[in-house]
Amino acid sequence: MNAQPAFDTVTEALQWLNSEGFTENFNLDENCIRFNNNKQSMSPEEFKIDYVFRFEGDTDPGDEDIVYGISSDSYETKGVLTSAFGIYADAISTEMIKKLSIY
Repeated sequence: MNAQPAFDTVTEALQWLNSEGFTENFNLDENCIRFNNNKQSMSPEEFKIDYVFRFEGDTDPGDEDIVYGISSDSYETKGVLTSAFGIYADAISTEMIKKLSIY
């Protein structure tokens, strides 16, 4: 994973990632990440996590988010995936949980 700056808000992190070329919006599915308006998908082996930013709410634990900067050489794309800390409550595969919880 790359060295990364620190940000106070999710918006700041998303703007910085966008300026670094992470322009695709990824969506989490059970055993893959979907992109290109959900028309394409990548399995855990087809992408790497370049950046992870964690944000914890000051007053409400429900305001906790994770922003992932993700790239794929196979698909020549870079983008972002945002998820609440409760990501693992969603129905996702063991492989996806392992990939996203490395950091």
